Amino acid sequence: MSYLKFDKNLMINLEQSLNKEMLRTNQAGAYHCSSIVGCNTRKQHGLLVIPIPELGNKNFVMLSSLDETVIQHGAPFNLGLHRYQGGVYSPNGHKYIREYDCETVPRTTYRVGGVILTKEAVFISQENRILIRYTLVDAHSDTTLQFRPFLAFREANDLVVQNNRLNQDFTEVDNGVGFCLYPGFPTLYMQFSQKAKWVSNPNWYNGIEYIKDLERGIPYTEDLWVPGYFEIPIKKGESIIFSAGTSEVKHRSLSKLYETEIAGRTRRTSFYNCLKNAAKQFYIKEGKEMYLTSGYPWGSIRARDTFMALPGCTLAIDHLDDYHAIMGTILKALNNYIDNEMLDERIHGIDLPDIPLWCIWAIQQYARYQGIEAARKEYLPEVARILDWIIAGGHPNLAVETNGLVGTTGTNTPVSWMNATSNGWPLIPRTGLLVEFNALWYNALMFASALAADVPGYEKRRDEWTTLADEAKPAFIDTFLNEHGYLYDYVNGTYADPSVRPNMAVAIGLDYSPLDRRQRKGVLDVVTRELLTPKGLRTLSPKSYGYRPFYVGSPQEREQAYHNGPARPWLIGAYADAYLKVYGHSGVGYIDRMLIGFEDEMSQNCIGSVSQMYDGNPPYSGHGAISQVSNVAEVLRTLRTLKKLNM
Repeated sequence: MSYLKFDKNLMINLEQSLNKEMLRTNQAGAYHCSSIVGCNTRKQHGLLVIPIPELGNKNFVMLSSLDETVIQHGAPFNLGLHRYQGGVYSPNGHKYIREYDCETVPRTTYRVGGVILTKEAVFISQENRILIRYTLVDAHSDTTLQFRPFLAFREANDLVVQNNRLNQDFTEVDNGVGFCLYPGFPTLYMQFSQKAKWVSNPNWYNGIEYIKDLERGIPYTEDLWVPGYFEIPIKKGESIIFSAGTSEVKHRSLSKLYETEIAGRTRRTSFYNCLKNAAKQFYIKEGKEMYLTSGYPWGSIRARDTFMALPGCTLAIDHLDDYHAIMGTILKALNNYIDNEMLDERIHGIDLPDIPLWCIWAIQQYARYQGIEAARKEYLPEVARILDWIIAGGHPNLAVETNGLVGTTGTNTPVSWMNATSNGWPLIPRTGLLVEFNALWYNALMFASALAADVPGYEKRRDEWTTLADEAKPAFIDTFLNEHGYLYDYVNGTYADPSVRPNMAVAIGLDYSPLDRRQRKGVLDVVTRELLTPKGLRTLSPKSYGYRPFYVGSPQEREQAYHNGPARPWLIGAYADAYLKVYGHSGVGYIDRMLIGFEDEMSQNCIGSVSQMYDGNPPYSGHGAISQVSNVAEVLRTLRTLKKLNM
């Protein structure tokens, strides 16, 4: 039985099926994303969405969708589905769906009278090409298929309106046609594995609506260009492969290309395999460089997300080479920043003050997986260089204070992961001494000292790191630990922010914490009581002022809620580390049960992945990006930790 299979009763119920989305990527920045019934519900959805470097570091929807029509005895049965103005769905092809299976590749089974047709989609790795294989499983009379492409040729966050600027000309190619609607775009080639008749019948399809954008209070209606349709007869037992890409392909190669691609796929037959598959979808390879993108269907390559997610997306799934490749790329960018050299324009936020601290944390995780000797050999010089740079005052917004703690300025610009803004100003102006910054700082000093132990030439630096850590430890306790047993979120001069936030979980989950076991347990109790949900830790306690648990409403309302209540799954990694440090092996069962909430998510929202955030109150609905790198990574890392403890 498939782990991710949905029957016809769910598929024909649009209230349920439209809220479930699927995602496939090519590990080069392109993706295919839609609802499981094939009705696009976001402007970022599309059958082929690709980066076009010549037009900037953005994604562009080339082919929005492809409507299939089954023709028997001259009667057409359209399998497509779109929502039009007024909430009208047409042509209601979902009523023919009998099953949707996403174990290896997305596979939809249709039944139209005596016709049984399957559709399977696969993205070609490292190539802007999607293949769809149609197989006529059963038919009692002659059958013809029609394919009607809906073209967008637009940036993924924009919308198209009917216009006369587009180029209607097309090029005939091997078993297909090519279109380039606007200057600057590549040509989109649509081809088949066997002879296809192209019928030119250009029309605008006006008033297509995206209900997820409607719910978010942003523009949600567009017009799409349909230049005509393909027509192909198909016999019982026969398969036809459709290709959409930015380069031509030989039609005879499509079958082999399809089979080669699916041979290396991870079958999503378990919770772990789903997350492993999701983790690899964040990989982006560009020449010799390798990155992690922050999420889909929107997101970018961000330094903080990369370091936070790197261990879970590589080491936790035994992809050691990918860890080194991605770490090599991001470390080069960080070193360029340290040396005031040209920055990697693909990576955002390399200048933020906590980036070097998360970098050392990511290296520390490598030491946990591969041993401290391996980490020492690979990364000791990098760790030492980063710490020396911070201590010397090299970072413009991370300064070592006289008490050994580190301070930063976040009054005018967000400096931490809690970076929501309103009119350009931080909604949570965390400034001065931030709790997770200083916990990471202490942890970095202690880890570096352990890494450099007995290494010739590092004696003086190790003494300096140890001395700083000895100063920072009591200062941390005096600064952050309050009489209520939890940690202030940030302290700026005489002001100590009393908000109960999950950043304190980072402080108690690190390998080297300034707090002793009793103090950790006290903080853990508060986190468990006020912040823990089945979907991660709330960003603010319900008892704190300004709690907004639901990420809904207008863009302004959602901004206000962003870090003031909704739960973030990635924080479960720090929470699990803290819990296991306090309770040891006796806590394994509890953490294992806690992960059930995430396993339930595999069949919700983006199937097989984890959303960006969840409401802080029941029913804990998912919101934001449908697949988020740090969330997937930290759940994977927690699973791996449990596995090691159970061995």
